[in-house]
Amino acid sequence: MKPVVKEFQDDVALMQEVKLQSQKGISKDNLYVISHDDDRTDRVAGNVDANKVGVSEEGLETAVGNLFRKKGDELRAKFKELGFSQEEASELEEKLDHGKILLLIANN
Repeated sequence: MKPVVKEFQDDVALMQEVKLQSQKGISKDNLYVISHDDDRTDRVAGNVDANKVGVSEEGLETAVGNLFRKKGDELRAKFKELGFSQEEASELEEKLDHGKILLLIANN
């Protein structure tokens, strides 16, 4: 099942949402931060103790392929591996292009 997606314009609002989800009992293991900028993703995920989409979520084949893809293609591939359709992946990647930062909440 694909994760729930919440989009944010700024990092502070996302950090507040992570705290709210944690208070609701959602494990931080099920919270993923993703943005178009790897440094931003690392910084925000680190500040709120959330996860980034990595090899275990996207699969080894996609992770290796992403080494050779442009950033937009890499992000769309990650979204597809998480259960989103090609169209949904493109829409999410476009939001990232416009400076949004996303919180993905997995439903394990």
